[in-house]
Amino acid sequence: MKKNNAIRILVASCRKHRKFLLYGIIGSCCAGLDFAIYTLLCIMGTSYLLANAIGIHCGIFCSFVLNRRYNFRVSDKPVVRFFFFYAIGLTGLALSSAILFLLVEVCHGNAIFAKLVAIFVVAVIQFFLNKFITFKQR
Repeated sequence: MKKNNAIRILVASCRKHRKFLLYGIIGSCCAGLDFAIYTLLCIMGTSYLLANAIGIHCGIFCSFVLNRRYNFRVSDKPVVRFFFFYAIGLTGLALSSAILFLLVEVCHGNAIFAKLVAIFVVAVIQFFLNKFITFKQR
């Protein structure tokens, strides 16, 4: 009987936090794309800050399409919503670049590890900004 209650609680929790969980799944896929592009470009000798900008832009476009269609399920005002999403993405790019610069240049850390830290920090902040600004139900 306790097992059934635990399963019910887990299912209820997943339903309650569905958008956050799905945002995390989509975000993980898009962050993986960003990270793969970033890593490949860094290995090829591209500046880590330029590689960061290119990877993040790829992640922004992928994330917008997937979140709009499958997570937040909104189809109205796509240009306006993309503008806000992109602006938030650019805010993430600035924050990510600052984190990378701090960890790589100031702390003399590894650029790949620094990117992982930046992705995590930026993803959490962007979830809340996108939830309450970009995909807010009107």
